[in-house]
Amino acid sequence: MNSENHLVEYKRELSETFERSVIAFLNSTGGHIYIGVNDDGSVYGVKDIDHVQRQVADRILNNIKPNAIGLFEVVTEEKDNKNIVHVAISGGPEKPYYLKKAGMTPEGCFVRVGSSVHGMSEKIILETFASRAKISLAKIPAPRQDLTFSQLKIYYEESKKPLNSQFAKTLELLTPDGKYNYNAYLLADENGVSIKVARYKGTDKYDLIENEEFGYCSVIKAVKSVLMRLQVANITHAQITPMERIEKPLVDPVALREAVINAVVHNDYTKEVPPLFEIFSDRMEITNYGGLVEGLSKEDFFNCCSMPRNRELMRIFHDLDMVEQLGSGMRRILRSYDEKAFSFTDHFMRTSFYFEGLRRLGDRINDRINDRINDRIKLTETESLIYAEIKRNPSITVPLLMHETGYSEPTINRTLKALREKSCIARVGARKNGRWQILK
Repeated sequence: MNSENHLVEYKRELSETFERSVIAFLNSTGGHIYIGVNDDGSVYGVKDIDHVQRQVADRILNNIKPNAIGLFEVVTEEKDNKNIVHVAISGGPEKPYYLKKAGMTPEGCFVRVGSSVHGMSEKIILETFASRAKISLAKIPAPRQDLTFSQLKIYYEESKKPLNSQFAKTLELLTPDGKYNYNAYLLADENGVSIKVARYKGTDKYDLIENEEFGYCSVIKAVKSVLMRLQVANITHAQITPMERIEKPLVDPVALREAVINAVVHNDYTKEVPPLFEIFSDRMEITNYGGLVEGLSKEDFFNCCSMPRNRELMRIFHDLDMVEQLGSGMRRILRSYDEKAFSFTDHFMRTSFYFEGLRRLGDRINDRINDRINDRIKLTETESLIYAEIKRNPSITVPLLMHETGYSEPTINRTLKALREKSCIARVGARKNGRWQILK
């Protein structure tokens, strides 16, 4: 393995200084600790891997303040035919972090300098504490307190992690005085957060064709709806080379998914400015408010250092398997696109995915589905979306279509009628126990 540096530390075993190393990464821009690796990078291995993993999580959660839930991940890896424990740590938003038993003192606060750990001076501790400009969403009361969480519970059940009656406390959806906080508001069945997908005819915002609303519901449901809508727009085109015909979507689907989730999870909601998703004739753009997280440089950003703006949201998206390892989303995007895809201002970050190798986007972004059905049949965007869901799950019901697409029941019923009239689908069997048949 490579040598230690400002982002990587090796530990032969889980030592007494483990918390110091974690705190130093939390107070910096994050990093990685590998347990079972000697200082020179040679692999020593970990025998009781499960026990060490449990100890790592328990010590971070019990011995470090503020709470670091959602800021670390513990995984097992195999190197040289030996098991090691990899602890991925994100830079924390509530610096300074400190040893619980020592408090916010030079004996309890640490920072990473190169490949070593140093105690923080009292002056730096005070300056760091005073620079917490961002107000945590966890401490902002929700604008409404009559919140329900049916959608959130469904998603946790689907992930086989059912929520109990204490879920609001467990997921940190309460303010210190017991009220629902702004994270709860974002995750509730109903809220006032608008999340839109806009489509334009050309390469600028002069000619708006569509402006679809997917918000005012749990941001998890909104993300799924936005992803589905952009998937419909992400048509496949062909590139003809001297050797072969290559079919590929307009935008790399993995990068697109990661960018959408990143925009929602890392958006600064304190100013009530939601992320925006736009489709132009030559690109897709994803814009989120807040710019880079305070303390994270562009270099850190492109090195895939993770510093979540909204730790609690990140933790929930991780619970639902919508995000994986800390910083992994950026790595996936950078596999397909270079740094030019990103632009920054003081208050906004924009990701632009240009349609490489395509002459121009056709007038209908649902050509992919239309071509598969019949060249003479044209579907609206709503029809294309509903058709795609039915094709994916022929047993899907109207309530589930409403849940998956975000459309109202009247819109779903009108669309189903239109698809039947166009001979695209047919209903087979009884109304309750029947299924849809794809005709074209």
